[in-house]
Amino acid sequence: MSEPFVRFALLLMRGIARLPYPVVRRTGELAGALAWLLAVPRRRVTRTNLRLCFPQWSEAQRRAVARGHFRCFMRSFFERFIFWHGSPQRIRQLCRLEGVEHFERHRGRPLILLAPHFVGLDAGGIRLSLEARCASMYAAQKSRALNEAMTRGRVRFNGGLMLLRTEGLRPAVKALREGLPFYFLPDMDLGARDAVFVPFFGVPAATVTSVARLARMTGAAVVPLVTTMTDDGYVARFHPAWEDFPGDDLEAATRRMNAFIEERVLEMPAQYLWSHKRFKTRPPGEAKPYRR
Repeated sequence: MSEPFVRFALLLMRGIARLPYPVVRRTGELAGALAWLLAVPRRRVTRTNLRLCFPQWSEAQRRAVARGHFRCFMRSFFERFIFWHGSPQRIRQLCRLEGVEHFERHRGRPLILLAPHFVGLDAGGIRLSLEARCASMYAAQKSRALNEAMTRGRVRFNGGLMLLRTEGLRPAVKALREGLPFYFLPDMDLGARDAVFVPFFGVPAATVTSVARLARMTGAAVVPLVTTMTDDGYVARFHPAWEDFPGDDLEAATRRMNAFIEERVLEMPAQYLWSHKRFKTRPPGEAKPYRR
């Protein structure tokens, strides 16, 4: 897509985000129904992931979750522009923080906020940024306009810090040692580098060991922050810090992370990012599950 088109689309989305919330929500859900029909490659990826992870489910059950994922994903995309541009008051009304005591208990020391890839990621992260200066990491997009909109929207409160994923862990270590909570999203397939194959719903998944390595290097506490989409907004819930993490075994620590994410997925299966090629990187000799 050309940059002028992206800029026009961003302006349009910003305009839609100013409408009453029920209108924005319904527009996103309708866009999700349309995306299910038109985004054939992502629909195929989603159904492949669900088939691999839940072979015990019926085809009808997997299809229902897949369709639900598209509605949730597109709704979160439309609502993201409220969080990127809306007032602090509107953001607080739309996203509620729970379990804040788990965050406050470790505030001021190195702290990793584990944020798995659920559709409410931006909602939870930006809601937290109203209360504390935080750091996070992002992947550069092809569009300069989208990059600017995304990073500006995420750091507009309390002077937040966005780190490029390609810069590696060194800036994250520096931020943690300076006392910035690090909102970290480590559950995507980023290739075999710095990753181990550990199960995700029984399927070997290339999973970066970054959480365990950062915790070991900095002595950081790991407090999961999982954001759930609800009928009237979002709930960002802090979980208790993981005890005795990471231990001596990076692979075991990474398995533990995936097991925690599995538990949260089962609580809201349609809200996990199934449209991502989670199993793109395979162990040597194993067939790739996605069609080109």
